[in-house]
Amino acid sequence: MPGGEDRGQVLGALRRYLEELQESGVDELRYGSEPAEAVPRAELPRGTAAPQAEPPPAALQSSSKESLEEIRRDLGDCHRCPLGDTRTTLVFGVGSPAARLVFVGEAPGYEEDRQGEPFVGEAGQLLTKIIQAMSFTREEVYICNVLKCRPPHNRNPHHDEVEACSPFLLRQLRAIGPSVIVALGTFAAQALLHTKEPISKLRGRFHDYHGIPLMPTFHPAFLLRNPERKRDVWDDMKQVMRLLGKDVPEKS
Repeated sequence: MPGGEDRGQVLGALRRYLEELQESGVDELRYGSEPAEAVPRAELPRGTAAPQAEPPPAALQSSSKESLEEIRRDLGDCHRCPLGDTRTTLVFGVGSPAARLVFVGEAPGYEEDRQGEPFVGEAGQLLTKIIQAMSFTREEVYICNVLKCRPPHNRNPHHDEVEACSPFLLRQLRAIGPSVIVALGTFAAQALLHTKEPISKLRGRFHDYHGIPLMPTFHPAFLLRNPERKRDVWDDMKQVMRLLGKDVPEKS
């Protein structure tokens, strides 16, 4: 049996392979005497109506609206789930507290856990380029994750971890009151929308999150391994730009 570190690397590689299948719409692998065959999930009807972006939805407004600073203080040195014992740094979020656009990812990775800021690794650099192509800066938007702590070996988040962190994410979004949310990757989209559908079935159209238009799209880390899908993400971001009243360039 491989050692702990080697086992983590093997599991990480396997996870990335399975995520790529899932991002591409494959959610079942047949096993038996025949070679394993990827079985894509059947297409579901796709809605096309996009909700209005303004004003910020009343569903995320509160008569006693708390600030991001208050939420961070309440989170404290969080040990509400076992990840508090294994993390290096709690990663709360970064950006404008009055952002019209919020990006939500899955969980901190190695660099995020080390630096305490979301999306600072290679995938984060690609996200920055996407934000800039949308005529925003990182300082104008808000970036956070469903989980505030890195799962060991970047494994998939567990249900109890999501349950512990989700109330704080909702409070963050309520404090900001954005016009649009972008869910980055399968896990973030599934956690926010309470669905099992893969990102390939969810992306391309707006969904409702407590009255806010939410656009699921591929995670930047997935784009690094599959650069041919960048066009799909840009198509999604153009819909977001239109909803925000931004000029959409003819070429990107």
